[in-house]
Amino acid sequence: MRWLWTPAWIARHVAMVVLVVGFLGLGWWQISRATAGNNLSWGYAVEWPIFAGFVVYVWWREVRLARRNAEAAAEAPADPAEAPAVEPAPGTTTGSRPAVRRPVRVARVPVDATRGDDDLAAYNDYLSWLNANPGARPGDYPG
Repeated sequence: MRWLWTPAWIARHVAMVVLVVGFLGLGWWQISRATAGNNLSWGYAVEWPIFAGFVVYVWWREVRLARRNAEAAAEAPADPAEAPAVEPAPGTTTGSRPAVRRPVRVARVPVDATRGDDDLAAYNDYLSWLNANPGARPGDYPG
């Protein structure tokens, strides 16, 4: 439990408390506005406590994750040679045959450099004309 009292975790605890108190305070403020006649504030009065609950949930989840990581680190052997050997997972079977993983091969068709694309050439000419004439409008293109 020492890991809960490091400077980073103390900052997280303080941030959680400040956010929850702030969100609940904003919810109370919206309730007071709603009772004064602002009907839109009823929706906000419901939203702020939900935001506070979300902050508590994220904080609780992070504490659980850190505790789980600390327990795993405490149980891990100090010397990697003492670690138990991990057996590979058995192959997945499909029906009665084992599934085989094969590399994906992509066939690449070479591009014929001698064959030109007229539309691409015209578009490139248009772009070079626009670059050479920065103040021109696209409708001024002579081609």
